[in-house]
Amino acid sequence: MKSILYIIVFGSLLGCNTIKSDQYGLTVTDFDRMQALKSEIEQQESGALNFFNRLIRDADNALTQGPFSVTNKTGVPPSGSKHDYMTLAPFFWPNPDTPDGMPYIRRDGRVNPETRDDYTDFREKNRFFSAVDVLGKAFFFSGEEEYADKAISLIRAWFIDSATLMNPHLNYGQGIPGHTEGRPFGIIEFGGIRNVLSTLEILKYKTALDEDTEEGVRQWLSEYSNWLQTSELGVLESTRSNNHGTTYDVQLYNIFLYLGEIDQIRTLMETVSKERIDSQIEPDGSQPHELHRTRSHSYSITNLAAFTRLAVLGKKVNVDLWNYESPDGGSIKKAYEFMIQYLVTDKEWEHQQISSLEASKVRFANLLRNTGKEFDEAEYLEIALDYLNKANAR
Repeated sequence: MKSILYIIVFGSLLGCNTIKSDQYGLTVTDFDRMQALKSEIEQQESGALNFFNRLIRDADNALTQGPFSVTNKTGVPPSGSKHDYMTLAPFFWPNPDTPDGMPYIRRDGRVNPETRDDYTDFREKNRFFSAVDVLGKAFFFSGEEEYADKAISLIRAWFIDSATLMNPHLNYGQGIPGHTEGRPFGIIEFGGIRNVLSTLEILKYKTALDEDTEEGVRQWLSEYSNWLQTSELGVLESTRSNNHGTTYDVQLYNIFLYLGEIDQIRTLMETVSKERIDSQIEPDGSQPHELHRTRSHSYSITNLAAFTRLAVLGKKVNVDLWNYESPDGGSIKKAYEFMIQYLVTDKEWEHQQISSLEASKVRFANLLRNTGKEFDEAEYLEIALDYLNKANAR
């Protein structure tokens, strides 16, 4: 029972949706595992019931929230339209050497709190993605239509209703005062759109999704995915040689999966995704583009989690990234082996990590546990559980 429950609860590291189901077809949502957990809830198994009770509590809270919209921010994008998504680069701070603080200066790994208030869309977007996620799951497991109705109303406010909709681009994501209005790095902030895709699939599966909402969101996603592939910022992000490029792929491929663009996913995985493994993972499993950061352990995990999500998506479309090895011997498995040594030995992490190394190791252990289950790597699971048990005892 716990194996299924853990994947649902902790599966956000892998995207939470991992198996091709002949019954449901190719979907972002893993309906097989959702159905298995639903059966455990109906049988009143304790772990599943605890999960369900927490979910319903969060969903009931979500019923009182929103509507969420980019038009709610207090700031105004450079375009003059509040319908445009806008955020500020998190690691840039006012310049202490100038009277007006311009231009902002970089402090890598240190988040400027003004980039996380309601002047921008960052917090509102996170609230939206989170609320839609819990409402969709609560509707699936409970069957209560109020959760579906609320999810649809939130989705319509963000994507469809003319007074509140977000324009389908991220031209003003992660701007830097005194430098630039927007950067390609803002695209990484929108990875949570997978929550919306999954909820839409749940609503459709449960025959609660009306045609107008479905078509409206599909149109928005088509325009947004086109922006990702053709805009200057989108193209730049797609060429990044670190976690930004990898997470860009995950976001785009999930949208393609929802839209049914399966051939595009296969083509890109056979080319772009394999090239990312070739260029980002060394034969010893290290990820040099992440190791130079001030939170090198954390970013190594972020990129490895993204590669794992790509491998999970690959299983759906019959592209084996999990067992792929680059010409010089780099692979996703090697990247896991590189990180595992810092869990099972006394070897010290020799790269800069300005945030908690222990918290990052626990995060990796959770990822390792879910990956072990997903790809039937028993040793991963054993190592992860041993480390997590020791961490909980400390």
